Amino acid sequence: METAIGVFSSRERAEEAVRELLDRKVPQEAIVFLTRSETEAKTVGKELGATLGGFMGAGTGMSAGVLAATMLAVPGIGQVFALGFGAAALLGLFGAGVGSTLGKSMADDTRAPQPTPDEKCSEDAVFFREVLKEGRSLIVVRAESPETAKVACGILDSVGLGIQGRTPVKMQTATRQTGDVAIVDISGRITLGEGNVMLREIVRELVAKGNNKILLNLHDVGYVDSSGVGELVKTYTTVRNQGGQLKLLNPSKRVSDLLQMTRLASVFDIQADEASAVQSFTRPESVTTAA
Repeated sequence: METAIGVFSSRERAEEAVRELLDRKVPQEAIVFLTRSETEAKTVGKELGATLGGFMGAGTGMSAGVLAATMLAVPGIGQVFALGFGAAALLGLFGAGVGSTLGKSMADDTRAPQPTPDEKCSEDAVFFREVLKEGRSLIVVRAESPETAKVACGILDSVGLGIQGRTPVKMQTATRQTGDVAIVDISGRITLGEGNVMLREIVRELVAKGNNKILLNLHDVGYVDSSGVGELVKTYTTVRNQGGQLKLLNPSKRVSDLLQMTRLASVFDIQADEASAVQSFTRPESVTTAA
C-alpha cells in the first residue's frame, strides 16, 4: 500500500486536485480530503458532487454523501473533517480511537459534530495539527496499484505545494551507529517506487532489531515527492508508536523549503548538526526546527 500526501493552501487547488484524480481514474475510495473548516468541507462536497456525480452523491451534494463524512478532533484546533467514501478506511493512517460522525449529515447545520476529547485522539491524527492550523488542507491517497499511486503522485506534486524539478540521482543510503542512535545517511531522491520503499524497509529492519532511536540525515536529499512525504509521515508515526524516536538531520535547502511550505517543519523534530542531534535523544523529546 502506497500513501501520497498533498498539501494545499487553497480550496480551489485542492478541488482541482480531487477533480483530476477522479478524471484520471484514481478510485474514489482511495481519496480523502482533510480540512479544519466545516464550511469548506460542505462547499467542496457540494461542488464535487454536482460536478463529478458519484463522489459526493450523484449531484445531490452532501445530503447524499453522509457516509462520506467523518470528523476527528485534533488538540489545539478542534474538529477536522475528512471527505471521501474511503474516509473510514483511510483514517487508519491516523490510527484508531478517533471521533467520527459517520452516518450523520454535515449538511445539517443544526447538528454540528462535537470534537472528541483530546486524550482520545491518536498520535497520528495529531501529527497534522500544525499543517491544518496554518490554514492548509490535505489530500491523502492510498493505493495498492503502483500505476494508480504513480498517477496520484504526479497530480499531487503538480497541483499541491511542493518543490519543483527533480534530481536525477536515485536514492542511496548508508546506516551507521553512534552510541544507541542509528543514523541513516540518505542521498538522492525519496520518491514513489524507489526511495519510499527503501526508506520503509530500512526503518522496519532497524525497529525489528530493537533500534528505537533513529536519525535520518537528509542533507544530500535533492527531491521528495508526495509519496516521499507520505513515507516520512508513516515512518515517523511507526517509530513513535513503537515507543521510539525519529528525528531529521540537516535537510537540504530544497527539502527544508518543502517542509516549511507544507508546515511539516513544525511537526518533525529537525536537528541542525549531528552532535546535537545524537545528544538530543538523551533529553526529553521536543520539536526543534533547524535554522
